[in-house]
Amino acid sequence: MRNTLLFIILVCCLSACGNHTHPLTAQIEYPVLPVLAQKATNPVMKIKLIRGESDKKYALREIVLNLNGTTDLSDIETIDLYSANDKNLLDPAQLLGSEKPDTPEVRISLNQSIQTDTFTLWVSFHLKEKVDLTHRYQAVCTGIQTDNGCVSLTGEDPVALRAGVAVRQHGQDGVHTSRIPGLTTSKNGTLLAIFDARWDSSRDLQGDIDICLHRSLDGGQSWQPIQTVLDQGEWGGMPEKYNGVSDANILVDERTGAIFVAGLWMYGVLDGETGRWVPGLTQDSTRWIHQWRAKGSQPGFGVKETSQFLITKSTDDGVTWSEPINITRQTKRQEWWLFAPAPGHGITLRNGTLIFPTQGRDENGVAFSNITWSKDGGKSWITSEPAYTNVTECMAVELTDGSVMLNMRDNRNRGNKEENGRRICVTKDLGKTWTEHPTSRKALIEPTCMASIHRHIYHQGGQEKSILLFVNPEAYATRDHITLKVSYDDGNSWPDECKILLDEYRGRGYSCITSVDEQTIGILYESSQADMVFQQVKLNELLPTVLTPRKE
Repeated sequence: MRNTLLFIILVCCLSACGNHTHPLTAQIEYPVLPVLAQKATNPVMKIKLIRGESDKKYALREIVLNLNGTTDLSDIETIDLYSANDKNLLDPAQLLGSEKPDTPEVRISLNQSIQTDTFTLWVSFHLKEKVDLTHRYQAVCTGIQTDNGCVSLTGEDPVALRAGVAVRQHGQDGVHTSRIPGLTTSKNGTLLAIFDARWDSSRDLQGDIDICLHRSLDGGQSWQPIQTVLDQGEWGGMPEKYNGVSDANILVDERTGAIFVAGLWMYGVLDGETGRWVPGLTQDSTRWIHQWRAKGSQPGFGVKETSQFLITKSTDDGVTWSEPINITRQTKRQEWWLFAPAPGHGITLRNGTLIFPTQGRDENGVAFSNITWSKDGGKSWITSEPAYTNVTECMAVELTDGSVMLNMRDNRNRGNKEENGRRICVTKDLGKTWTEHPTSRKALIEPTCMASIHRHIYHQGGQEKSILLFVNPEAYATRDHITLKVSYDDGNSWPDECKILLDEYRGRGYSCITSVDEQTIGILYESSQADMVFQQVKLNELLPTVLTPRKE
């Protein structure tokens, strides 16, 4: 198939340029990246022009593209050509040419003089503000014309890229960086996307950070304006940069429809060596520490001793939110250095128990993961025993037998190729005791990064069925290759042939999954193309009867 495609491209090239060719070659790459509404540039093809030693300088005259693999040409406002920056990525400041695609064949005229041995171009799509998220986009380069003739084309097979929405971009709404996604679906079908609004920098706590929210009423195709959910303001006479709230988790009570958001609040900073609260900090102070580093959070319950566990609640589908309740004394053990929500979403068990995945640092400052649960609709919360140590961010799912599986980021995986895999533990008694799962550290490789897991329930032949879904950067050391995986047997196996690549370039890598409806999966993740991207995957792509290996 690859040879046939290259032959077709060669024929098209010769047709466009006649028989006049020269030694200049073009290496074509089709990276797997989301193509996003709400974003002006979306790289879909990389063209690297290489000239031989005897070649002279030349001028680009025309690029010919074929868009037959695109679902709907009317989605595309313009197809743009950009040159690359010093990192060989698309440079949005260097627009070389543009065309509106009225037909599947698009010719972009240029008059670009090239004097370097190599020159990299990017083909980019600019979509309408709102598109159908089931649509795909594909461009194939069929010809490149210069003033010296037609360029020889080599490279990869083209891929059909998935539509998405740039829910959060760098600098949007005055927010420097948006991080740490959480995503869930309310009982009314509303999508709720939460995130850290890091107003001044991309840095973790401590800082001016609030938990903010976008709501979507149409399955994620569009999102309502930003609203604030957790913001401690200038509490206690401290500026907002010393009252940050971060790492939120969102949970829907499937029985009542109430929605809870938990976040970690940090008041001031502690000295990393002594663990004592630092007095006298002002807006001009530069003192900073992370609650997971050194003695940045300590034993005790007070705001000057340890970071605080806050919960807010909405009973109107996420439109308004209550004043936060501090449950630190209710959930944290005094000797623990830290107790915090784990980012992502919580779950409601079939018996109505609410569960937040949680994490902390024990009496020695060593990280652990566990769960925190409520049997009275969120009026009171109980913290479980740690599931494992030297693990942190985690998410929970209920298995078919009613037990709870906790999927955990494991610090032992950092840079480790000899033994690498998410730590997996299971409890049948809400965390009084834990059993390590057979797949623990043997499946689901990671670069030590937050990951998301979710149970999707559907009906087939009149019977209720379910699958487990997992998303993370499928890599050992770098946060790239954001990949969706599926398990048909309660997490006992994750077939390689059933995974879907969403974004192969490097980003921050956090994600969260929800069931948009019975036929649709929604994923919010930190992408290489925006701070946060939302994409859909249809159920029929995931069921084993129709799923085939793909690179999409």
